[in-house]
Amino acid sequence: MPSARPVPSAATRSRVARAAGDLGAAAVQQMETDHEWFRALSAENRSWVGLVAQAGISSFLEWFGGDQQRAAVTADVFGTAPRELTRSISLAQTLDLIRTVIAVVEREIAGLAAPGEGDLAREAVLRYSREVAFSAAEVYAQAAEARGAWDARLESLVVDAVIRGEADESMQSRAAALGWGSVTRVAVVVGSTPPGATAAVLTDLHRAARRTGVELLVAIHGPRIICIGGGVGDPMALAMDLDHLLGDGPLVVGPTVPHLFAAGRSARAAISGHSAAPAWPAAPRPVHADDLLAERALLGDLPARGALVARIVRPLLESPGGSLFATAAAYLDGDLGVEGTARALIVHPNTVRYRLAGITKAIGYHLGDAHDAQTVRTALALHRLGPQARATPRS
Repeated sequence: MPSARPVPSAATRSRVARAAGDLGAAAVQQMETDHEWFRALSAENRSWVGLVAQAGISSFLEWFGGDQQRAAVTADVFGTAPRELTRSISLAQTLDLIRTVIAVVEREIAGLAAPGEGDLAREAVLRYSREVAFSAAEVYAQAAEARGAWDARLESLVVDAVIRGEADESMQSRAAALGWGSVTRVAVVVGSTPPGATAAVLTDLHRAARRTGVELLVAIHGPRIICIGGGVGDPMALAMDLDHLLGDGPLVVGPTVPHLFAAGRSARAAISGHSAAPAWPAAPRPVHADDLLAERALLGDLPARGALVARIVRPLLESPGGSLFATAAAYLDGDLGVEGTARALIVHPNTVRYRLAGITKAIGYHLGDAHDAQTVRTALALHRLGPQARATPRS
C-alpha cells in the first residue's frame, strides 16, 4: 500500500482559506497586467474569467483541506462559466489563465503556510495544477466535438438545400455559420461513396481541400458523395486532388458558378452526369458534366437536351446556307465517310473536308471522334424530334 501523503496542518489550511479572496483578486490583477487578450475582453467575459479563477482557487482549497488521496476537485472549475466562453477564449488563452493563477497561488502560498510546510503547500499546488490542465483540455475537447457534430449537420443541410435549389434565407444563414458567406467561384464534384466507414473519408476530403486552399462542403447521398468546392481556380484539378479518397466509378465535375446560391445548377449537372456516365465506358476520370451531355440527355435531363441543341444544332444551322448542318447530317447519318458524303451532297471531297473543319471550329466537336460524333448525332436527333422532346420528359 502506498504511504499517505502528509496533510497540511489546520493552521496552514485556515490561513490559506482566509486568503482565498485576496488570491483570486491578485490572480485577476496579474492577468490584466500580463495578457493583452484579457484586457481586450468585454466586461462580461472578464467577469466570467474572474469567476473561473476564483472557482479554481476555491476548488483547490477544498481539495487542499482534505486528505488529498482522492482526485482533485476540478469538475466545477470550468462549469462556473457559460459554455459560450470557450468561443471567446481559446485553449491557449485558457492555459495562460491557468499558468497565471497557479503562479500567483504558488508565489503566495509558501508565506501563508505554517513554518516547515511551505514545500508541502507548493507540491500540492503543482499536483492540483496538473489536474486543472487536464480538466481544461477535456472541456475544450468536448466543445470541439459538439461544434464538429453541429457543423456536420449544418454542412449536410446546406448541401441538401443546394441540390434542391433552395437558396433561401435559412440556407444563407447556415452557410454563413460555416464561413461561406462570401465564398465565390463554386463548383460541385460528385463521386462514388467508398466502402466501409465514411466518417474518416469526410475528414480526409476536407483536409485535402484545405491543402489546396479550397473551401469544401461535403455530404453523403447513398452511393454518391457530393463535394461543393468554393474559391475554386480549376475544378478539374480539385477533382483530381480528391480522386484517391473516393470510391470506384465515375467522378464528375459540374460547371463553375459565381457563388453558393447558384451552385444548384452545378450540382444537378454533376449528379446527372454521375448517373449517366456508365453509358460512356471510356469516359475519363474525372470527367466534366458538359462532356456527358448526350448521355445525360438519354436520361431525360432537360437542361442537357437544351444545351445540346443550343451548342451544336443552332451554330450549324446559322452557318451560311446551313451548309454545316447538312454536312454533319449527311456525314453522320449515312456513315459514308468524306467521299460518300461528297457524292451525297454533290460537292467536291475537299469541300467536305473544309466543312468538317468548320464544324469542329464552330461547335468544338470533331466528327472523326467516336464520342464526339455520338454527341452530335444525339443533338441532331433531338432537333428532329422538335421542341417537345426538349421540354417534357418522356414518362
